[in-house]
Amino acid sequence: MVARLVIAAPSSGAGKTTVATGLMAAFAGRGLAVSPHKVGPDYIDPGYHALATGRPGRNLDAYMCGTGLIAPLFEHGARGCDLAVVEGVMGLYDGAADQGELASTAQVAKLLKAPVVLVVDASSQSRSVAALVHGFASWDPEVRIGGVILNKVATDRHEHLLREALGESGVPVLGVLRRAPAVATPSRHLGLVPVAERQSAAVEAVRAQADQVRDGCDLDALLALARSAPELHAEAWDPHGLWAGVPLGTPSGGSSGGGTGGHHPAIGPDPANGSGRRPTVAVAGGAAFTFSYAEHAELLEAAGAEVVTFDPLRDEALPEGTSGLVIGGGFPEMYGAELSANEPLRKAVAELARSGAPVAAECAGLLYLARSLDGTPMCGVLDADARMSERLTLGYRDAVAVSDSPLAATGARMRGHEFHRTVIEPGAGAAAAWGLRQPVGVPPARRARGSVEGFVQQGVHASYVHTHWAGAPEAAVRFVAHCGRGPEAERGA
Repeated sequence: MVARLVIAAPSSGAGKTTVATGLMAAFAGRGLAVSPHKVGPDYIDPGYHALATGRPGRNLDAYMCGTGLIAPLFEHGARGCDLAVVEGVMGLYDGAADQGELASTAQVAKLLKAPVVLVVDASSQSRSVAALVHGFASWDPEVRIGGVILNKVATDRHEHLLREALGESGVPVLGVLRRAPAVATPSRHLGLVPVAERQSAAVEAVRAQADQVRDGCDLDALLALARSAPELHAEAWDPHGLWAGVPLGTPSGGSSGGGTGGHHPAIGPDPANGSGRRPTVAVAGGAAFTFSYAEHAELLEAAGAEVVTFDPLRDEALPEGTSGLVIGGGFPEMYGAELSANEPLRKAVAELARSGAPVAAECAGLLYLARSLDGTPMCGVLDADARMSERLTLGYRDAVAVSDSPLAATGARMRGHEFHRTVIEPGAGAAAAWGLRQPVGVPPARRARGSVEGFVQQGVHASYVHTHWAGAPEAAVRFVAHCGRGPEAERGA
C-alpha cells in the first residue's frame, strides 16, 4: 500500500503548489521515494513536482481519462514508492463546469481513499478561519479532511489567533507557513513559468519551498496521516497490459469517462510484429514545448514505437529515421524568433509532413505548424496564420473526430482541454479535426451549437485541444500504425 495525501485549498491562489512541492521535496530529502501527482489537466505544476522528487509528475484527470482510471493510473505512477503527494486543482470542490463533482479534487480524493490536507490562505482572517474549515470539512462526509496548513501567516500573534479559533474544530493544524518571497514562482499569461525555462532558479525555488515546509510543518504527523489511508484494491494501469488484451480501468463515453468506451482490442504481445524494427516517433521537447503527459510516450512505446525527444530550439534535424512526429503544447509565442531562426528544422518538419508521415500537434504544435506566428515564419505545413490574443480560451472539450486522421477515425470520441491566448486564421486546403460538443450535463437551454476545430491534411492532425491518451489508448496504436510498421498495419487498419 502506498501512503498518500491530497493537498487541496478553498480556492486557487492559496498556495497549493508551494505546499505540495515543498512537501514532496522535504519528504524526498528524508530518503523517501515520493510519487508526485496533479489533479486536472495542468502541465506546468508537474514539472516542479518532478524537480522535487526525481520522478515524472503525473496527472489524474477524471474528465479526460474517466473515473475508472484514476486509481489504476495512480497505482501505476506510485509503484514502488513510499509516499504519494497529490496536488489538487482550483478549490477542493470545483470541477468540470455544470457536471457536479466530476474532475474535482474532492472526487479524486474519494476515488483514491486519500486524506485531504487543506491549505488555507490566512492572510486576511483570524477567527473566521474556523468557520471556513468547518464548512469545507462538513460539506461532503465522504471527503476526509485530516488537517490544515495555514499559509501566509503574518506574525506570532496572528498564528496564536488562528490556532485558538481552530482549537475546537476537530481538524488539527499540521503546519503554519509565514510569508516568504523566496518560495514564489513567477507567472505569466498561462500560469507559472515552466521549469524548463528557469532551471537553476526553479531548483532554488523548490529548495526554498522544502526548507519552508520542513520548518513550518509537522512532517511526522503528515506522514502518519498519509499512512492512515486504506488499501485501494486497484490494479495498476499498464500500457503493455492493454495491448495484451487486459484492459485496466473502464474509461467510458459517459459523463464519468474520457475514452471511446468498451474494451480495448488485443493486438498481440509483439507490437513490432516480429520485424525487429520499431518506428521512430520524434517528440518535441525543450523550453518551447514543455506540455506532455508521461503516459503518451509509454503508450507509444507499448504500441511498438521507439520514442526520441528533440528540441526545436536547438536541433537542426529530426531524429534519424523519424517516421512519426508528436508536437505537444508549450509556449512557442515566447520563442517565436528562435524557432523561426532554426530554418533547417522547419524545412525538415515540412518535408516530413508532405511525405504523408503521421504528425500529431496540439496547441503549441498547431502554432508551430502554421505559416506564421505573430508575423514570424513557422513551418508552413498549414495554410494558416496564428497570433496572440487578449482573450483566454479555457475549458474541457468533448470532441468527435470529423475527419479520418492518424489519431482517430471519423466518429471517434475523445475528451480534451483547451488553454491558450492565441487565435489562428485558417486558409484553405485542410479538413477540420474535431467537432466540439457541449459536455454531458449542460442544460438544454444553455447548449450552444457545435463547432468544428483543428486541421487534418495528409497525415497531419493539428488542434488546439489537448488530449490524454490514457483515456483513449487506441490513439497511440493508430498513430504507430500510420508510421508504416505499427501493429495495426498488418491487421489492415
